[in-house]
Amino acid sequence: MRAILLGPQRRPTLEAVVRSLGLPGPFATVTAGWQEREPDDGEMRALLGGRSVGLELYRRWLDVQERDPEYSAASRALADVLAELADLYLLRLDYALQAVYALQRRTSGSALAEAVAGVRSLDDLHLAQVNEVRGEFFDRLRPHERPVIASHRSAVAGLLDSAAALVVAGGHVGILAEVLHLFNVAALLRSPVIAWSAGAMALADRIVLFGDRSAHGPGHPEVYGSGLSVVRDVVLLPHAKARLLLDDVPRMAVFAQRFAPASCVLLETGTRVELSDGSAGLPAGARVLGEDGHVTSLGEAA
Repeated sequence: MRAILLGPQRRPTLEAVVRSLGLPGPFATVTAGWQEREPDDGEMRALLGGRSVGLELYRRWLDVQERDPEYSAASRALADVLAELADLYLLRLDYALQAVYALQRRTSGSALAEAVAGVRSLDDLHLAQVNEVRGEFFDRLRPHERPVIASHRSAVAGLLDSAAALVVAGGHVGILAEVLHLFNVAALLRSPVIAWSAGAMALADRIVLFGDRSAHGPGHPEVYGSGLSVVRDVVLLPHAKARLLLDDVPRMAVFAQRFAPASCVLLETGTRVELSDGSAGLPAGARVLGEDGHVTSLGEAA
């Protein structure tokens, strides 16, 4: 599967990217991350030359909530379980990372490496627990056998079957991951995927939430869950300059070491990163956060 990952589209590059790929359209689009603003896709449609059709995944998700009360109730219960898992994970993560930063100020030896490895194990355990709980939910509810969901999946499949590419906008990454999974989009993909910001994050095998510049001070990067796994072994960082303390080299070193061997890829305005067949073989020029805490462009001289 060919995936083209872009930076934020406040100064759009989408039109130029589509032109360079020689894609004639039509394009299937996902704006579910905008939630209630999902239909407000006029600018995107213009950039795509008017050759797009929205998959309306958020509207479809709301329809499922309304017309399948059993699924809706189970989905709310699942959200409560996941919230409890996240609370426990964040509590443990806070102590573990505080220990890492304290050790980092004193030593660069094996004790620090072991502490970072402990955080990595905590991240892996949380992701496994989230995936297990979600897997049990889908095994029990069997969405493909539920008439409302099956009908929407069939409609989405028809739209994707005739699309030259899938285009996924940003927004709320949790909503995006939810609807993309519910309507089985990964299994239906036959054409390239173009995505940016949270839309790009939702394509990865591991979604990491991050934000160092909140009103309450820097927060801990946290593993949220799994996306579509269209791209693997990358941690995607949209708006990295605005949202991360990139000048805090020790902090960034812990970030990169924690998620290694996955590459932490910055997605800034103007960024274009192309991956094929889920490979993490990043192209030259991709900007990544190194395990030494510095941002480098792949292929640049050491």
